[in-house]
Formats: sequence, C-alpha cells, structure tokens
Amino acid sequence: MIPAEFSYVRPSTVDEAVAALSGAGEDAKVLAGGQSLMPLLRLRLALPEVLVDLDRVDEMREIRDEGDNVFIGAMATHYNVIRDPLVPALVAKTTATVADPAVRHRGTFGGSLAHADPAGDLPAVMLALDATMVARSPRGSRDIPAADFFVDYLTSALEPDELLVGVRVPKLGDDWGFHYEKFHRTAQSWAVVGVAAAVQRSNGTVGAARIGLTNMGPYPIRASAVESAASGGPASADAFRSAAEAAAEATDPPSDLNGSADYRRHLARVLTARALTAAATV
Repeated sequence: MIPAEFSYVRPSTVDEAVAALSGAGEDAKVLAGGQSLMPLLRLRLALPEVLVDLDRVDEMREIRDEGDNVFIGAMATHYNVIRDPLVPALVAKTTATVADPAVRHRGTFGGSLAHADPAGDLPAVMLALDATMVARSPRGSRDIPAADFFVDYLTSALEPDELLVGVRVPKLGDDWGFHYEKFHRTAQSWAVVGVAAAVQRSNGTVGAARIGLTNMGPYPIRASAVESAASGGPASADAFRSAAEAAAEATDPPSDLNGSADYRRHLARVLTARALTAAATV
C-alpha cells in the first residue's frame, strides 16, 4: 500500500528536531531507522501529519564514556552498538540477537526503545541494568528511569514534544555477570519470551540479582520476586531454578499463534533459571 499524505521535515540538529516536534503537536511521528514505522505507514496504521526524519542529526549517533555510565545516542544503529567497545557486554550481546543483519544495519538503538514493543529485546535489558532515558523538549532535558519509561503497549513516557536523544547505561563492576536468554521460532522473529539477567557474585553467593522479562505483559516487566528469592542465596543452578519459579508472578503474558499465556509462563520460569545460571558463571 501507499502511505497517506504527510509533511516531511529533515532537521540536522537536536534543537531543530525538537522544534519540529513541538510545532506539530500530537500529529507528528519521528523517523529513526524506520524498521518499525515504515510498515505502519505503508499499511496506514500510522497517519501522521508531519514526519520528522532524524537521519541527519549526527550528534545523536555518539557513544561516549561518562565515567560511571556509557551514553548511547538514540540514532546509533544496532550495528554501531554491537561493535563499539564502550558498550556494556549485555547490551552489545543482546543487540546482536535483534532481527537480522539488514535490520541491525538500519535500525536504531533509540528507535527500538521509543517504539516500546513488549516483544522487543532491548527494553528488558534496560530494566535489568537500571538505565536512564534522556529526553529533550522545548522545556529542556529530562531523565526518565527505565522503570518509568515503558508504560503500556507501544507506549512510552515520552510527551508528544519530547525526543529520546540517548540512554545512560550504568557500568557495573567485574563482580557482575550478565546474560540474555530468549526463545523464538526463527532467528529473525520476535521473542516468544526473553529474560535479561544481571547477577552480582560474592564468594559463591548472590549479592544482588536483576531480571527483566520480554513479552510477558503489555510492557517489559521487572521480575522482583525472582530478584528477592535469588539475592543472598547460593550461586548455584539448583538455587536459581528454585528462584525462577516466581518468574511468572505479576505478569500478564499474551496468548497468540506463538503460544498461550500459560506456555509463556512456563517459558519464563525455564529461561529465567538458564539466564541466572549463565550470568553467574560468566
């Protein structure tokens, strides 16, 4: 199909992009890599009056060391994120599992997060790492914790005139291990269920654990019951399997052609145990 008619703006700076969004109100859409938006435009499931193309905003592609954090610009492509040595291992390794090489070369880090798809891999990782989203608007800059950023299905905390310019990912010490485990039908497909795990190890015990769940509700979910059960216990496969029994608590997984809600709850428990075990042994 052919997209509906819209006005097209191609800014070259963040300030110009913010001004364009502010002027268009709620009738604007932001085009980053376009891997999610373009199909919606072609099917006329998205009908913006103004399309703001960020392709020329080079300042949003930067990946830089900020001391305690790594800042990843929203327009950095998945390919850039995978290859940059500054990017934390969990982020880089998870990004390498996103879709296929063609999508990873064109799709953007910030676009994936702003799209807020609960089946996307990166939102759960941002939860597990306690990342901070950095947004800009005419009112200035705003930091949004990952825990507050994903609010509903395909809905983020961004206001209509706000632009996600980047993400601050905390650096965790050498005593932390990380892993992302997901089950999907084919290499290019969305995760049926995914689990991002971060484990702090201390003399054979778990100092702290963080778990983010993919596709277990209308937005990515932090598995706090698992974190509480694993923290302070032994860093063993048996202990992790026991803690993972709580992985489906406070979730609301969908039922679709890829699996029922009960099947996803089962997968969440199995994959959480695997992710914790792998993170503790890295």
